[in-house]
Amino acid sequence: MLNLNTKLKQLEESGKRINIGLVGAGQMGRGMTSQMFCMKGIRPAVISDINLENAKRAYTLAGIVSDDIVVAKTTVEAEEAISKGKYVITDDFEVVTKALPVDVVIDATGVPEVGAQLALESIYNGKHIVMLNVETDVTVGPILKKMADSAGVVYTVSAGDEPGAIKELYDFADAMGFEVVVAGKGKNNPLNLEANPDTVREKAEAQKMNPKMLASFVDGTKTMVEMTAVSNAIGFLPTRRGLIGPQASVKELPKLLSLKAEGGILDRYQVVEFVNGIAPGVFLIVRTNLEAVREEMAYLSMGEGPNYVLYRPYHLTSIETPLSAARAYIYREPTIAPKGAPVSETVTVAKKDLKAGEHLDGIGGYTIYGVIDTYENARKENALPIGLVNKNVVLKKDIRKGETITYDAVELDETSLILQLRRMQEKLIK
Repeated sequence: MLNLNTKLKQLEESGKRINIGLVGAGQMGRGMTSQMFCMKGIRPAVISDINLENAKRAYTLAGIVSDDIVVAKTTVEAEEAISKGKYVITDDFEVVTKALPVDVVIDATGVPEVGAQLALESIYNGKHIVMLNVETDVTVGPILKKMADSAGVVYTVSAGDEPGAIKELYDFADAMGFEVVVAGKGKNNPLNLEANPDTVREKAEAQKMNPKMLASFVDGTKTMVEMTAVSNAIGFLPTRRGLIGPQASVKELPKLLSLKAEGGILDRYQVVEFVNGIAPGVFLIVRTNLEAVREEMAYLSMGEGPNYVLYRPYHLTSIETPLSAARAYIYREPTIAPKGAPVSETVTVAKKDLKAGEHLDGIGGYTIYGVIDTYENARKENALPIGLVNKNVVLKKDIRKGETITYDAVELDETSLILQLRRMQEKLIK
C-alpha cells in the first residue's frame, strides 16, 4: 500500500483531484481551505456557510481571485461551475451534499443538529463524511457509522482534533503489540465550570475565536466530548465520572497514570483521562513486562518501565482534516469512528440554578456544561446527552447548579433530527 502523500501525487499527475465540499467557514474552515491549496490531489470545490462572505473569504485568503468564485443557489449551478474549474460558495449546505462532483463532505460547523443533518444527507447521496464535529459523533456516531457502512461510504471523525491524534497514536502502539493502558490529552486552560461567552469574550476576541467555542474549552465540555469519542472508538472507560484531571509533566505520566497498588492514581487500566500541564499534546501509557523490550526501552531513554509514555506534542486541528478526507477516499478507512455500541456518554449538567420553563442554550453557553460518564451509568441515571440540547429544549422543573439534567426534566425538541437518530441508535445498536 502506497503512502498517502504518494497516492495524492499520483492523483494529481493523473489529472484527478478529490473534490471536497466544506460546510462551515469559520476559523477552522478558513485554515483548512488554505491548507488544501498546498496539497496535491485534493481540491476544496465547494464551501457552504450561512454567511456567504465567510465562505468567500476562505477562498480569497487562499489566494483565489473573485472572478474564480461563483455563488450557487442550486446543485445544478454548483455542478456547472465546478465543471468549469471555478470555486463555489453557497449558503445552502444541501448544494454541497447533493452536488455530483463532490467526493467527500467535511463538517466544520461544530453544531450537533447540523452535523447530524449533514452526515445523513452525505451518506444518503453516497459521499464520504468527515466530522470536524465531535459533538455530533458522541451523540449519534454509532448509528451514522452503521448507515455509512451499509451505504458503502466512510464515516470518520477528523485527523488533527485530539481524538483523531490519539487514535493514530493508539493504532501505532497497538500494531507493535504494546498493551495500551491509558489514552489521553492535555488541557491547555484551567477548568472553570462557570465559564460562559461573557467571561471569556475578551480572550476569545483577542484569539479571533467564537466566545462559545472558547467557553466550551474552559468549562471542560470539549475535553469531555473528545474523551467520550476516544472511549467509544477504542473501548476504554473514563477513569471516573468527569475524569481526574491531574497536574503533571510528560515525564511524570508513566508513574502517575499507573494503578494505586503501583503508586499511581488509577483504580483500573484501559481508561481515558486528561492531564493539565502537557497541552497541546496527546499521549498513551503503554506497558510491557518483557525483559528484552524493557532493556531496549531503557536504552532508548524511555524509562525503566513497565509503563511508558508515548507523547505527541502537537495536533494541528483543521489543518490535518484533509488527510482524513484523503484516507476515506483512497483507502476507504476512517481516522477514528465508534467501534459499535457506546461505551461513554457526555451528560448534561446545570451550570447555574435553573428554573422550570427556562430554555437551555447548548454547548459553550450560559446554562449547561458536559461531563463524561460511562454509557451504563448515564442510562441508569436517565441522563440527557449534551448533544441533544438546543435552544428549543425547555426545563419542566427546577434544577440546581451542578445537578445532572435528566430526560424526564426536559421537554425535548421533537423536530430535531439528531433526537430521532438517537432514538433509532438506542433501538438498533446495543
